[in-house]
Amino acid sequence: MKETSILHIGFDDTDSRKGMCTTFLAYKVVEYLKKEKVKFLDYPYLIRFNPNVPWKTRGNGAVALKLETTRPQLIKKNVVKYIQKYSAVKDGANPGLVFYEHKNIPENFAKFGKMALYRLVSRKEVKKFIQDNGLETYHLGNGQGLIGAIGAIGYDFRDHTFELISYRNKTNLGKKREILKDSVQKMQQITFPKTFNSFDESKNRILIAPHGPDPVLFGVRGEDPDAVIKGASLVQSKEKFCGYMVFRSNQGTGDHLQNELDVKNLKPFSSGYVIGKVSEKPKTVPGGHVFFSISKNEIAVKCAVYKPTRLTTVAEKLMDGDLIKIGGGIRKSSKKHKQVLNVEFLEVLGLQKHMIMINPICIKCNKRMKSKGKNQGYKCSKCGNTGSVKIKQEIPRQIRKQFYLPVVSAHRHLTRPMQRTGKINTNMEFHNSKKWFTRAN
Repeated sequence: MKETSILHIGFDDTDSRKGMCTTFLAYKVVEYLKKEKVKFLDYPYLIRFNPNVPWKTRGNGAVALKLETTRPQLIKKNVVKYIQKYSAVKDGANPGLVFYEHKNIPENFAKFGKMALYRLVSRKEVKKFIQDNGLETYHLGNGQGLIGAIGAIGYDFRDHTFELISYRNKTNLGKKREILKDSVQKMQQITFPKTFNSFDESKNRILIAPHGPDPVLFGVRGEDPDAVIKGASLVQSKEKFCGYMVFRSNQGTGDHLQNELDVKNLKPFSSGYVIGKVSEKPKTVPGGHVFFSISKNEIAVKCAVYKPTRLTTVAEKLMDGDLIKIGGGIRKSSKKHKQVLNVEFLEVLGLQKHMIMINPICIKCNKRMKSKGKNQGYKCSKCGNTGSVKIKQEIPRQIRKQFYLPVVSAHRHLTRPMQRTGKINTNMEFHNSKKWFTRAN
């Protein structure tokens, strides 16, 4: 009997803005691996990394596979061929492929993946990691994809979700996707809260389908494989998909915003959160975007809330002294704009009282007095009673101490939707059924 090996395969950056898709490459690789009759030990991983890096494609997602095989060398050789065949190198992709042939993954893989969630990782750091861990790698272009490939293999799931992604037939690539809107709306109503971010009721808009020329027809995100499979079965389209695959993912976990940003050293393109007090009154600029500052340890952080998020209606109502928690990414400064924190969520932790000074009230008539002139006091126009000073009055605040998110169509892949508040999936059980991978005949 041949000896078996546990093989971890990670790859990333095989797509470009013009087409292809790293998850579709994963689908094709799994299709091949099933022919080789390997034993899959987990669902394919779809890991979204720092969404604020400047060179990301659509979702900044990397893929990892974990399997058991008696022919690891043959598989490695053929997976390299798939990378060569399906990577959009001519359109700017910089694919990276990593093999790790061990049963257990060292903890430093998880640390590397966490690092890639909230900051830039240099290719120099990647090279050192590869050398220190004796990794087998393959890359094209500048090898930027090696970062995600390593991070995906050892990703530490603090929480996880699932996504079923269906793929288009080659003859339909580039054509408009004709998914029936009513079916998606109905699917969300039936499967909620087991699925999320499928349809934006406020904008009457489908959220499961991309708009570019890539091979994805649609993707359904949810809490478990059964939920996303059921959700996908309810979606109706004028075109048939060529197959689908279910991924375990960190989408909808908010993992990229668990890192507390250092206000003394805000690095461009980093992601995380800051807690501070509003120190500069919100200002709405042409276009409807809102800018304000919060202060922590006497250091001001400029924040930007953009109109499409619809968080502007909350940001406009903030006052000096309000204690808030802001999550988002740091935009690099330019000649026209200073460095700012682009807001992805806003949590009001404490509200200042809004006090105004008003004319005194007549104690006899219970009516507000009128001014007698500058520095001349106040007088009741009905009974003639007088007063000398204005009184304070509290104006009710129009925002509450609570957590605020953008409208669902402005969510990023990693944004934790409201329905997942307090929800943590820790069950990692893998059901190796035919359902998680289907190839249409």
